Amino acid sequence: MKKLIAIVSLASFIYLFGCTSKSKESQSPEKKPAAETKKSKNAAVIMPQSAPDTLKGSLVAEATGKVGETEITISYHSPAVRGRIVWEGLVPYDIVWVTGAHMATSIEFNHDLVIASKTIAAGKYAFFTIPGKNEWTIILNKNWQQHLTDKYDAKDDVVRVNVKPEIEETYQERLRFVIEAETNSIGEIVMYWDKLEISLPIEVVN
Repeated sequence: MKKLIAIVSLASFIYLFGCTSKSKESQSPEKKPAAETKKSKNAAVIMPQSAPDTLKGSLVAEATGKVGETEITISYHSPAVRGRIVWEGLVPYDIVWVTGAHMATSIEFNHDLVIASKTIAAGKYAFFTIPGKNEWTIILNKNWQQHLTDKYDAKDDVVRVNVKPEIEETYQERLRFVIEAETNSIGEIVMYWDKLEISLPIEVVN
């Protein structure tokens, strides 16, 4: 009889221990992939900068913002002017540009957006441009994971928008992206570099 009681007690202890362990596991927060966390921690936020930059290379950078409830993230490499001629120098006209350096600049949003009267599904896209003296073309392309424009294919474009470049009085040393919200449903993706500004109007799909 004592043996039977001991066996029953041991079985009950094992059952209760197992249930407690499962309960703790279910309550543990889901961890983000290490690579994603590392990238976010290492990314710089480029601020307005008119002084010369002594840092070498192109910085891994990130711009984040919200228009209404839509979260937008732009990941890019930010080169500096460092006394060089940028437009029609470092960046040629009439050729697809990565709009940064190294890997393709990407834009990601968690709700559909309307760009140039076209609804773009939530997701992640490459952000390419074709610079020109009097007009630029902004491109969102499906293939966001590529080096520069090595694998760029116009067949993967989801939208193209022609915009007019604006000359700024304020000088920007490092390439900088900003997400600007005008209202809860309308905003702009803005790129600043050297003395030039390029803006892409966007609208949130409610």
